[in-house]
Amino acid sequence: MDKVKIVALKESVLEDNNQDAQNLRDELQSRGICLLNLMSSPGSGKTTTLLALNKAFAGRLRWGVMEADIDSAVDAQAIQDAGIPAVQLHTGGMCHLDADMTRQGIAALGMENAELIVLENIGNLVCPAEFDTGAAINMTILSVPEGDDKPAKYPLMYETCDILVVNKIDTLPVFDFDKARVERDARIRNPKIEIFYISAKTGEGVQVLADTLVSKVKEWILK
Repeated sequence: MDKVKIVALKESVLEDNNQDAQNLRDELQSRGICLLNLMSSPGSGKTTTLLALNKAFAGRLRWGVMEADIDSAVDAQAIQDAGIPAVQLHTGGMCHLDADMTRQGIAALGMENAELIVLENIGNLVCPAEFDTGAAINMTILSVPEGDDKPAKYPLMYETCDILVVNKIDTLPVFDFDKARVERDARIRNPKIEIFYISAKTGEGVQVLADTLVSKVKEWILK
């Protein structure tokens, strides 16, 4: 009896997306645009961090933001109210963005002169890490109230990201949060990951993160 043919759909989808993502990355670099994919769980402070970075950038970058959510335009409105060009992307229930969705968002944002475009991905520690969006920089935020076990529990997110931002450090006196554990577990997954400690609320540490991002964007553009 002939064996049933098995098609690994997830592998096929990921392979197709990976090639599309690389095409998008090459296209953006040729246009002098750096795409940053920002990922985290809901409530970690992605939008608040972007608003804090806007002040710290101090006009050093032409940048815009794509806000991805299942519904609503709350975050995009907050970004736009701060004077940052923004567009809201609704995924219709999907828990991640892929390269083609990202390409559509960039077109809708319409910033031909942008140096940096940030994709604030869906709040989720699993699905967004599986799909390459075409970003030059992947960054994740872990907030202190979420706990220090996330790099151990969601390893792919930390394997994927170039930068880990530990946010809400103003709450460290309240929560049992082991910074050494976070750094150890994150670096087991990704020895090259860069770790920054900030409070988007108070501004502590934000300038150092902003300076690093500006440097990385300029380096990408000049490659």
